[in-house]
Amino acid sequence: MTPKLILGSSSVYRAAALRTLGLTFTQLSPDIDETPEAEESPEALARRLAAAKATMLARRNPEAVVIGSDQVGWCQGRLLSKPGSLAAAREMLVRNNGRAASFYTALTVSRIGRDGFEHTCTDVIKTELKFRALSDAEIHRYVEQDQATDAAGGFKAESLGIALFEYIRADDPSALIGLPLIALTSRLREFGINPLAHAGSE
Repeated sequence: MTPKLILGSSSVYRAAALRTLGLTFTQLSPDIDETPEAEESPEALARRLAAAKATMLARRNPEAVVIGSDQVGWCQGRLLSKPGSLAAAREMLVRNNGRAASFYTALTVSRIGRDGFEHTCTDVIKTELKFRALSDAEIHRYVEQDQATDAAGGFKAESLGIALFEYIRADDPSALIGLPLIALTSRLREFGINPLAHAGSE
């Protein structure tokens, strides 16, 4: 019997990405503190938060396979957070104009059996990108078009945001969207879920 699958995220983008695999899943929002620890690297932060999301929900849902993911952007020595407003998105893109940046997308898959045995694995995919040198008018046009106030870095690479970059480099191109699907499909097989063998709708 295929185990229950839970996406431990409130993100509509991660949910949309997971739906492309044709799997039946439940979406639950984990309640964790995402404050970075002192001197914590971007990669370590992403890894810790993804693991915290997955394991917390796995403990509350024995025998379910839980997916946790977190993404941390880094540019010019700063974390690239979600801007929250159009003005903040413009400011962020102006500040990073023409700069190279890195995004660390962590994926944790966890399952805790009723016997208490825990199976947890974590991967971190690094995406390297470079923002184009854009005019203020181009940045303003982009922000008004995509309104990516809820996306880390203030852009959506899956839409017009792709025009912001000179290059995007990663072993898993889906990672920048927020859920690394190549790594995920590999890990799900370890938990008895094969997207090529099981299909369904949420």
